[in-house]
Formats: sequence, structure tokens, C-alpha cells
Amino acid sequence: MSNIVAFVEGNICIGGKLQRRSLYVDVKKGCIVDGREVKAYEIYNLHGQTIAPAFLELQTNGCAGFHFTNFETPESYQEQLNAVSRYLASTGVGSFWATIPTVSSEVFKKVLPSLKPRSFTNGAELLGAHCEGPWLNPAKKGAHDATLMQLPESTEVNDIYGADNLRSSIKMVTVAPELAGSSKLIGSLRQNLRMVVSMGHSEADFDTGIKALEAGASALTHVFNAMGPLNHRSPGLAGLISSSQKPYYSIIADGIHLHPAVVSMAFRTNPERCILITDSVEMAGKPDGVYPGHAQVPHMQRKVGNKVTIEGTDTLIGSCIGLDECVRNLVSYSGCSLAEAVRCVTENIANLMGLYDRGILVPGRRADLVILDAEGNVKGVWIKGRKVWG
Repeated sequence: MSNIVAFVEGNICIGGKLQRRSLYVDVKKGCIVDGREVKAYEIYNLHGQTIAPAFLELQTNGCAGFHFTNFETPESYQEQLNAVSRYLASTGVGSFWATIPTVSSEVFKKVLPSLKPRSFTNGAELLGAHCEGPWLNPAKKGAHDATLMQLPESTEVNDIYGADNLRSSIKMVTVAPELAGSSKLIGSLRQNLRMVVSMGHSEADFDTGIKALEAGASALTHVFNAMGPLNHRSPGLAGLISSSQKPYYSIIADGIHLHPAVVSMAFRTNPERCILITDSVEMAGKPDGVYPGHAQVPHMQRKVGNKVTIEGTDTLIGSCIGLDECVRNLVSYSGCSLAEAVRCVTENIANLMGLYDRGILVPGRRADLVILDAEGNVKGVWIKGRKVWG
């Protein structure tokens, strides 16, 4: 029996376009190989379906009933991560970063050691943590706890997160660039710790955003949400998406956080920098109803469809959408192709995060794959050449 599987009679997603050709995978090594060097292989007939890189989830606060701030024991936490990993695979996700919102330093230090990069037997791989806080603007707190927000000039990164977690778990931090001391913080996170720094939960103006990009920031977190509005005379951070600096920017394409026309506008501004995220919370994958709070949101939470609010208010906490639905929504809202939408959950994120082992279907990269039908529904998921879902 050959170690090579050839995915044939289908479309391959590369660079926002579909190519009608075969894809060759070495299932023993778990990587994509050059078909010209293959002599024997088994056939997997795609029957006209599309094969794409398994999706990359840049911002999820939790799903499958588990919020990443809920910590009891290391053992129970790992069990919950296993469930998250399996659920994410069902939505086409092959790798994810766990988002930790604004919580106390005690909670950061308790949770982050469990979020070191690791793989799971039958699901998406954990690539580390995205810390969304505590250096955010209380005026744009969203569902975050403003009492726990900090000023960069009066805090030390090690004291907030813990030195070991900075080296092992944290891969991305969201910062409000208008806060006193933020430029120094951004520079240190990027230059000394090689982290990706994004701007969000902010009232910064356009010029402050430019300065933050010059200091080392490279992205915007859920653009338009929890930031100043785009105004024709004062574009704010949202105006950066069309600037010559070309930052990456994430959007939540759930039809709740952003109007479909705004999703289309954001995507069309720079398709090679646009990133789709879910910003999902723990009710993703669960029935509608009222659920208890946690370290981020100490209130009861109401889930109706993909929308989650603080019970008795209109304050959005997050979404319950899956990344596969975000892809389908982007196609519907903007009229883009499925391949263009797929790029926003694969290649664009890999480029932002400096991933060179996955995220694009070329020889040498990991065989993390998702098979999609013509409408973008997930039909199968492979991690390192092994089928884990579908």
C-alpha cells in the first residue's frame, strides 16, 4: 500500500483562485508532496468538490460549552480543550489560537500555561493564545470588564501574564494604541518577544493608528466593532484598512456584528489582508437559552441563534457562528468566489502570524485539508494527512 494519496477530479484553492488539478499527500509524513515525483499512489475522488487548506481560527473565546477563562484543574482544562478541538474540526478548522479577554492577572497566569501549542488526537491543533487585553480603552470595553483594564505605562508585561507564558503560550496581543505608554509596549512585544500586535477596543484616531503601525503593530481586531466609527473627516482606526501601510484586519461576518454591506466593503478594500474570525463564545455549538457567566462576563448570558448578549441588555458578548458559516456569508454578502473567501481564513492568517508550515496547498506544507462542496459546506477534514472529521 502506498503512503501517497492523490486527491483527484476536484478544485484546489490557492491564492484566492480555484485550480483544476490533483493534490498529492504523503499520509505517513503528513505533508503535501510534488505529484511529479510520485510513482505510486491511492486515489481519493473529489467528484468536483473543492479542497482547501484547513481553516485557521484567529479569535475564539470558546465553544462547545467551554470558555477559555474557566479553569478548575489542568486535567479538566485539557479535557475541555479536546472537546473544543473536535468541535472546531467540524467547522473546517485545522488550527486555532485561544483568545483570553480582559481578566485579572491571576486568571491570565492560571490559564495561559494550559494554552501552549499542542495537537489533539481527532481535532484542530492549538497554536497558542491571543490575549485581548488588559491594555484596552474602557470607553470601548464591549463585553470586557473595564475595572480590569490597565495602562501600559503603569504595568509590566511580566506581571500581567507571567514571564514563562510570554515565551511559551502567547502569540498575539490586542492593544488600544492611544493609551499612555502603548507605543513602547507595542515595540517591546514585537521586537523583543516577536509577538503579533493588533489594535482594538480603542478610540484612537487615524494618526495614532499610523504611529502604532510604525511601532510594530500589524493588524486590527474585529474592525468597526469596539472602535471609533469611520467618519469621512475622521476615519479612525477603521480608515487604516485602505492605508499604504496595509495592515491585516479581522471582521466578524455573522450579520450581527456588521451589516452585510459593511462586510463586503471591508473585504473589497483589501482581499489579501482581510481575515474572517468568529469571536465565538462558549455557547457556540449549544442550544439557545440562558447560560451562566465566567471570569470575563460575570452576568447571565442569553443565546439566540448566533447572537449572545448580557441577559436583560443589548450588549453583544460574542458570536456563536462557525468559521465555515463566515466563509459562506462572505460569499453571499460580497459576491466574491468561494476561493477568495477561503483565503481570508487560511493564507491571510498564515501570512499575518508567520506560519510557514500550513495555510497554503503547496509541496512541503502540512496536509491540513478541508473538503468543501459548491456552497462551502464542510464535507471532510484532514490533519497532517489523517482524516479527523466527515
